[in-house]
Amino acid sequence: MNFDLTEEQDLLRRTVRSFVDKEIMPYIGEWDANHHFETSILKSLANLGLMGVCIPEKYRGSGMDYNSLAIVCEELERGDTAFRTAVSVHTGLNSLTLLQWGTENQKRKYLVPQAKGEKIGAFGLTEPGAGSDVASLGTTAIKEGDHYILSGQKTWISLCDVADHFIVFAYTDKTKKHHGISAFIVERTMDGFSSKAIKGKLGIRAGNTGELFFDNVKVPEENLLGKEGEGFKIAMSALDNGRFTVAAGACGQIMACLEASVKYCHERKTFGKEIGKHQLVQQMIAKMEAGYQMSRLLVFRAGELKNQGKRNTRETSLAKWQACDFANDAANDAVQIHGAYGYSNEYPVERYLRNSKAPVIYEGTREIHTIMQAEYVLGYRKDKPLDHMLPPWANSK
Repeated sequence: MNFDLTEEQDLLRRTVRSFVDKEIMPYIGEWDANHHFETSILKSLANLGLMGVCIPEKYRGSGMDYNSLAIVCEELERGDTAFRTAVSVHTGLNSLTLLQWGTENQKRKYLVPQAKGEKIGAFGLTEPGAGSDVASLGTTAIKEGDHYILSGQKTWISLCDVADHFIVFAYTDKTKKHHGISAFIVERTMDGFSSKAIKGKLGIRAGNTGELFFDNVKVPEENLLGKEGEGFKIAMSALDNGRFTVAAGACGQIMACLEASVKYCHERKTFGKEIGKHQLVQQMIAKMEAGYQMSRLLVFRAGELKNQGKRNTRETSLAKWQACDFANDAANDAVQIHGAYGYSNEYPVERYLRNSKAPVIYEGTREIHTIMQAEYVLGYRKDKPLDHMLPPWANSK
């Protein structure tokens, strides 16, 4: 097994890192303080071919592999979680789901402009009363002639005010529980659709997160994604991709904490020497390094399974759980290393700590992933191959 980056992947990493250093790092403190989502960053990412990094070239993507997507997410989150989140939602949850489950017409109409970055995609699953318990969805879709009438509400939706297209999950038959959930492609311009940003978030303040409202939205039947009743399967396959990008991003946050802490360790002196010379500080630095290396291995392992078109729910779950926990721990230690200054926005580590909490919750809480991993080991949970898994990348360009 070769853990070295390919020449193409290394160039990609250096390109994204340079972009983050020049276009995000100098301004992110101000954007975060003002709760401002800078949409021009998405246009710049599109110009770099990064809004469709692992979408096949036939659909106007860059045709790279999943580990290249991981590299992009890691480097973006090193700048700030808000912009990794944007790529996670647009590419991981929406575009890759269209690639796996969409008809050819749907791919041409929605996936192509998203891969080019001309349109932005988002994902609507969570509701005020339905998070980990997906079967508790309240949104409904009633078939009337050649269209569906969507009614309901979604919450904690990233890119709520920015996205052009949304993959939305609703019940078409509540009597069948999760087997009665279906998926739909909803356009922002459809009558009855509206959105509203959520204010007062602990972290990811430079991101756009909020609610979606569906007031008898008329959705054409050709916008049904997959078949009626396949919504739960579609959602779970989408989460395999979304969780993968979250795990990769967590690696970037650990690296950001490590870089900031190492810099401060050399600058700050106590008792006549750099604080990096103190063993308990070294212990925290060592934990960050170990967390980064272990998380990255788990992410790349899941990415390789994805590249081969193999089911990876178990491996992706483990990567997401562990990487996000390591990132949360790293951010907490980074604040501790900075002491009183870590409690101030004079240094970025307080933002890292605030940002690190959300990924431990969304796309499967820590507790959900703990249960999943235990059930795999105990034999209570076994995955079947999905009919719509992506083919190997060499055959999909």
